[in-house]
Amino acid sequence: MRIVLILSIITTLCSLLFIFVGKKKVLKVLGGSMLCLIILLLSCYLTIPVFKKINYGLDLRGGFEVLYQIESLNDEELTSDMVYNTYKAILKRIDILGVNEPEISIEDNNKIRIALAGVNNHDEAREVISSTAVLSFRDTNDNLLMTADVLGGNAKVVTDTYGRPAVSLAIKDSGTFYAVTNKVKDMTNNIIVIWLDFDENSDSYLKEKNNYGSLSDSKCLSAARVEQAFSSDVVIQGNFTLEEAESLAELINSGALPTKLSEISSQTVEAKYGTDSLNKTLIAGIIGIILVFLILIMIYHFCGFIAGVCLTLYTMLSFLIFYLIDGTLTLPGIAAMLLGIGMAVDASVINFERIKDQLKRGVELKTAVTIGNKESLSSIMDANITTIIVAIILFIFGQSSIKGFATMLIINIILTILILTFLAKFIIKLFVKMDYFDGRVNLFIGLSKKRIVPSAKIRIPFQKIDFVKSRKVLLPVILILIVGGFLYSYITKFNFAVDFTGGTSITINTLENVELENYNIIKENISKDSTNIVIKEVLTKEEISKLASELEAKYHSPTNIFVVSDLVKKELIKNAIFAVLLSLIGIIIYVSCRFKFSYAIAGIIALVHDVLITVIFFGIFKLEINSIFIAAILTIIGYSINDTIVNFDMIRRNYNSQTVTNEKDLRNIVNDSLRLTFFRTILTTLTTIIPVIALIFFGSSEILNFNLALLIGFIAGVFSSIYISNQLWLLIEIKRLNRPKKEDKHEIEELQVKGINC
Repeated sequence: MRIVLILSIITTLCSLLFIFVGKKKVLKVLGGSMLCLIILLLSCYLTIPVFKKINYGLDLRGGFEVLYQIESLNDEELTSDMVYNTYKAILKRIDILGVNEPEISIEDNNKIRIALAGVNNHDEAREVISSTAVLSFRDTNDNLLMTADVLGGNAKVVTDTYGRPAVSLAIKDSGTFYAVTNKVKDMTNNIIVIWLDFDENSDSYLKEKNNYGSLSDSKCLSAARVEQAFSSDVVIQGNFTLEEAESLAELINSGALPTKLSEISSQTVEAKYGTDSLNKTLIAGIIGIILVFLILIMIYHFCGFIAGVCLTLYTMLSFLIFYLIDGTLTLPGIAAMLLGIGMAVDASVINFERIKDQLKRGVELKTAVTIGNKESLSSIMDANITTIIVAIILFIFGQSSIKGFATMLIINIILTILILTFLAKFIIKLFVKMDYFDGRVNLFIGLSKKRIVPSAKIRIPFQKIDFVKSRKVLLPVILILIVGGFLYSYITKFNFAVDFTGGTSITINTLENVELENYNIIKENISKDSTNIVIKEVLTKEEISKLASELEAKYHSPTNIFVVSDLVKKELIKNAIFAVLLSLIGIIIYVSCRFKFSYAIAGIIALVHDVLITVIFFGIFKLEINSIFIAAILTIIGYSINDTIVNFDMIRRNYNSQTVTNEKDLRNIVNDSLRLTFFRTILTTLTTIIPVIALIFFGSSEILNFNLALLIGFIAGVFSSIYISNQLWLLIEIKRLNRPKKEDKHEIEELQVKGINC
């Protein structure tokens, strides 16, 4: 590491020397290029250690995740304090396991999700967590006297008057505690029994009395005799060893919550399963990034190299920020990273194409870069803001790995604006000021001299393509395909995953014929490296443990078991629909403010087209639709509006700079705008889907359907941004243009005077 840093410092100093002291232009450019190369190499070098330090999710590291429903003990109303106390108690309990970076989150104010990556003994972890559920105070007849909400602070190990270990309890609700102890002191059996996870159907003090004394064998933590009423802190005394006293204090602290937990969903992932997914996805990601880098250099030459350097820096900083905010990286998170790369490339392409437009007119390089940077800024900002709206909504309503996906996407968008927009533009300006590239625009940005024709007007490419005329054939065909495809998918039924149907999903890393007896099998799918079986039953934690052991012993392969209750299914469906609708509303509001309402309506209809095409594709080919599919849909919405906004920006610019008097003028504006952005649309889509294709062929099968959804959605998005959104805007504007003008009601009528004018 030291050698790398020393070499980097020496090379950087030499580069700066060339830039600021060198008199020849070539030396300045050489120094600047060396500096960029250092940034490139350091970014590549630092990405690996940063990536290794990130917290991995279950799908990359193995472990298990459980979702609990939080309920009050005595049909009381569940309060936020109860929920928060439950959260704190579980967090303390997990500390006993020694789990690094556990994920504990409160959802919908009445659920708590716990994800423990890297845990090998799922049964032990489950037992530890579930033992935190209920701490209660009862009499010897098992009647409930108090719940743990009377306690305040932690139980502590102290020494009693005889020098023996004892446990001190801090009392928060002194009134209740005094009333209860005052009542118990007058009972025949004046004993308060402290229970952990008392089960009314099976637990009893009288049964436990003979076994009492060993905390490890009994859920009865203590039976303390009450001689007088107490309104302050109390000490539990007994024949405790120091170890027993510490264990009692620990159990009281971890179990001190006024709620009970019901397991409603769980997922177990073997470590080997997660490691395989991580390795495959990393290989796919590296291949995708390298291909994008090469394409940029081939098309934009030196500017492409600068964009590639910034892209590498962007990748390293994405992982670094994700690490600093203590995020948990999942397979969808890596997919969001690669998607962000495509969007980052889009920012560079928009900027480079604007610069090229100016150079084609014969504008000198310095001026062309200044104007191009300025003109591209609004398109880039609008496109990224609409995408971040979707990402924020996904973060708010998403759960588990989907939330991680949204977090990574938000980071990516912010870094795109900072690095691929402002930093890249700044670096390019520095090189332009060196005057070396004057007269070398082909080397600088990949524009041959043949395409430079000094003129005040931009030469419109792709003149033979009439985008407007094509709509008369394409729009009816698309409508027929959507209606027909949806009806076919509905009749033959969509392939919904266990997320939307409820039940248990079992995935085994084997291609053998897996047999499951005594279970109601809903469906069975065999992918390229695993077998997935969905059963109707919602398995308990004991059944999960038993089944996982049986399958591993029989097929010698790790197993991933995912359980979804009916309650979770309903919540997921509700949140998915709400998130999609809220995303569309957010986009309508933003686009209406930045453009016009006609742009917003046309853009939203195009987005609905993209979503329907993706859903219908999955319906026709019976691909599984799961919770991560919703993340893919929202990503498609964000990316597609990104593409549409860039085209809208060009239409708006041309519309505002020309006089529009008839339909022909409107058609020409749409055609010319699409021709000017056509190359950019194809190129950015290509650079975005390359990493996605790499993930499809080389990545983990766990996110195969996710990436297929992105691929189909992006292709549909390109089509809609060219042939649907703009064409619908054109139809709206034509209708507005042809609308009869209202007569002026205040027009002065001629006064009719007999004998004079009538």
